Amino acid sequence: MQDIFVGFTSITWQMVVMWGIGGLLIWLAIKKGYEPMLLLPIGFGAILVNLPLSVVWEHEGVAGFLKILYDGGIINELFPLLIFVGIGAMIDFAPLFKNPTMIFFGAAAQLGIFVTMMFATLLGFDLRTAASIGIIGAADGPTAIYVASKFAKNFLGPISVAAYSYMSLVPLIQPPVIRALTTKEERRIHMTYHESSAPKWLKVLFPIIVTMTSGLVAPISVPLVGSLMFGNLIRESGVLERLSQTAQNELTYLVTLLLGITIGGSMQADKFLNYQTILILCMGLVAFVFDTVGGVLLAKFANLFLPKDKKINPMIGACGISAFPMSARVVQKMAQEEERGNIILMQAISANVSGQLGSIIAGGLILAFVPLIAH
Repeated sequence: MQDIFVGFTSITWQMVVMWGIGGLLIWLAIKKGYEPMLLLPIGFGAILVNLPLSVVWEHEGVAGFLKILYDGGIINELFPLLIFVGIGAMIDFAPLFKNPTMIFFGAAAQLGIFVTMMFATLLGFDLRTAASIGIIGAADGPTAIYVASKFAKNFLGPISVAAYSYMSLVPLIQPPVIRALTTKEERRIHMTYHESSAPKWLKVLFPIIVTMTSGLVAPISVPLVGSLMFGNLIRESGVLERLSQTAQNELTYLVTLLLGITIGGSMQADKFLNYQTILILCMGLVAFVFDTVGGVLLAKFANLFLPKDKKINPMIGACGISAFPMSARVVQKMAQEEERGNIILMQAISANVSGQLGSIIAGGLILAFVPLIAH
């Protein structure tokens, strides 16, 4: 008789809390529309894995389907790399070719990674774990998962949730930070955009050259950079249109779905409900704030040396994060609110695209140098 009611007698308060967290993520996805493709499966996965006996993860020595997906898609980095192929197929680097100076904002907006790493070490985390927490500031979920799977498997759940949750909250996080750092006059700065097309040879050579360069400078970053650039090469080659569309749509959607529910499955109450998880979530927010700060301050600094008709709208700097194209849309909306008709979307997209590259390069550098320092 006891076995019949084991589902009820096994309930703990920790499970109930995790059900609430899972429900909150699902509510944010459905009601608020915050990254529903990610938050909904993450939330449902968190509920699944925290049901009595946790059969979906592991029971009586037998791996459940979420554990199988975790071992086959997260631990061996397969899911993040497949998503990078899809993201690469979505990205058009032409705006960056037209505004190459925007690459500096993609670098400056990685400030949050290194500031957060420093905070994490001060709070007692070892360097590898601190690096995994800091990479939340890349504003790039697959990169965060990839680094955490290498350096901090035990914290993969909270790091992944923080990365994707804050990415979805970019429209709430960035505007107040931008307004605090800029004046109304600065937010009204107009920027001219000259329409021109990038030659096909440049679009085709770019992913090849970037991959080879990363392989020479930071070989350990090749899986990240190579996956992104392979997807982009499929797009720009012009001879694999159907494959490019598949990578952008079916592949990305399917892998994202599996990735989300698997991340949720890693949110077991005994591993998730502790003070370290709270610290990670707080530091993830710090990382996103300092990302925005770094990009905006670089633009303001550059304006000190630029003539009046060439000044940069400092809000563009905030687009240097990897939350593509959400951050660019947020900045364009803010520009429109400040002054109707102020169109800075293409410059924002250029900075946002550079943020994609910046986040991957930052992840590659962390993977390359942290083991040397922590050795």
